[in-house]
Amino acid sequence: MGNIRTSFVKHISKEIIETHKGKFNTDFENNGRMVAEYSTVSTKHLRNKIAGYVTRLMKQHENQY
Repeated sequence: MGNIRTSFVKHISKEIIETHKGKFNTDFENNGRMVAEYSTVSTKHLRNKIAGYVTRLMKQHENQY
């Protein structure tokens, strides 16, 4: 079974990707820095969850084309 993410993580991730197009890629480290810069997430754990989901979405988007 895979990871189950909360709707909050999914909502914030999709919102950040939409508002800051072109800033994110398939690199987790880069996405972690961008999430910290563009959001008001208070904990490292939550930031990493969001960055991981953003990375997953970017990889899925890359594989579609």
